[in-house]
Amino acid sequence: MKELITNFVRDMFRKPDSSKLLSALSGRLSSLFGRIKFKNSLSLKSLILLGFVIAVIPLFLAVLYAAFGMRETSALGRTINSQIFEQTKTVRLVLQKTADIERKARLFILLSDPALRQPYERQSYETARASFKQALDALLKLNVANKIALLVNELAEKEKLIYQQIIGSMIDSNPPLPVDEAFQGLREASNTLSREFESHVDHEFTELRLQSESLEQGLLTKAAVLLFISFVFIAALLVVLSRSLRQLDASIRQLGSGELEHPISVTGPADLRYLGDRLEWLRTHLKELEVSKQQFMQNVAREIELPLASIREGAEHLVNEADKEADSAQQTLALNLSTNVEKLKTVSDELLRYSQISIKPEMNRKQTINMKDLLESVIKDFEMSLQAKSITLKKLVRPVEISGIHEQLRNIIEELMSNAVKYSPPGGEIRIMLRDAGTQMELEIEDEGPGIEPDERSQVFEPFFRGKDAEGGDHAEGTGLGLAIVKEYVANHQGKVEVIDSRQDQQGARIRVQIPLTGEA
Repeated sequence: MKELITNFVRDMFRKPDSSKLLSALSGRLSSLFGRIKFKNSLSLKSLILLGFVIAVIPLFLAVLYAAFGMRETSALGRTINSQIFEQTKTVRLVLQKTADIERKARLFILLSDPALRQPYERQSYETARASFKQALDALLKLNVANKIALLVNELAEKEKLIYQQIIGSMIDSNPPLPVDEAFQGLREASNTLSREFESHVDHEFTELRLQSESLEQGLLTKAAVLLFISFVFIAALLVVLSRSLRQLDASIRQLGSGELEHPISVTGPADLRYLGDRLEWLRTHLKELEVSKQQFMQNVAREIELPLASIREGAEHLVNEADKEADSAQQTLALNLSTNVEKLKTVSDELLRYSQISIKPEMNRKQTINMKDLLESVIKDFEMSLQAKSITLKKLVRPVEISGIHEQLRNIIEELMSNAVKYSPPGGEIRIMLRDAGTQMELEIEDEGPGIEPDERSQVFEPFFRGKDAEGGDHAEGTGLGLAIVKEYVANHQGKVEVIDSRQDQQGARIRVQIPLTGEA
């Protein structure tokens, strides 16, 4: 019974061959991932639930293995303890019977004179021998080790030899009676059996301890393998979900940056693919709206260009006639008309430029731009305007290089500088900061003008928006498209432009532009 249990436990919890195990696992995973296309028919909720179940199954198996191993170890321990207990009890009985048989034999020899020997003496001796043999047979039936069985047989032979000599003395007239050497041999055989059994008990318990340690090691190995399988499934689920989420993120960024030419495709669970389809619908819708907007603005610009040219020619003619007639009222009216015509022409040109931003034929002409050199070049162009208003320029400029479109980046700086100069009071100060902020470039331009109200900051970059301070003011008559164009140019570079709070004790407008160094957000 013990050997069957031991062999079963060893076979069940034998340390696995790592190479074979990993090879089998790799084959199973390859087959699984080869058929993982079924994920496209699952929703995100179903896929998460399925992944959770698949990840929990190995952990559940690990718990079952541990419970089974503990049960088998406990059963094996109980079996061995029961066997050792029975064998110990039987061995003690054998040793006791050996002592009894020796005592009976010595008594029988002492009463060797037939006149002194009573009939019941032999009967008592025979009874002791029968009990002795019964104890030996009981010990042999307990499936003891071979060495102990040999010692049991040796003990039986030594007792039999003593018995034959005693019985022979009753037949021969002058027989050799057993000597002390025979009893000494019986005692030595008994002591040897006792020592061997003690060694056997120690060996059994040592074997049990080693089997328990081996079982524990096997359980740890299987638990590690099952945990690894669980982590593999979890990692596979995360890969599937993260890939779909990355595609969604890239698609949203694509729409945010105005990239409407490339179709949007999202793979993965059904509901994430549905979101991808909705984003693709949104892309096509935005593209149609953008085309319609461009066509409308271009048509408006073209439609007003011809009448505007005629009005401008008429205004110039009126100015010339007023100069000839020296009529001051007519001259003033003609000059106002001419000025407003020029403003209208400027609005028409800006409107046409704004409508062509999203066409982006120049997006493939990105190059490495040294923003410090570009900023210095723009500032040099504004030197006359700065001197005219006695404006001080305070700079904190660091070398920064980004990937971008030279013309658009220059227009961004020019527009911000133009607004800062127009809104700054005479003798004011303009502060400029340019730096490398890790993964992006930061450009800040701050003036000491009236500033921008907090409730207007979200609208100031909208086309044709004019703040309260600009309406009816002397310093800012513009088209209302300058900051809108800045916003579009910054978006073309996957950047961000915003109005932020002024520095302490300042009230002017402070605008920050952030653009990734590599041109990718």
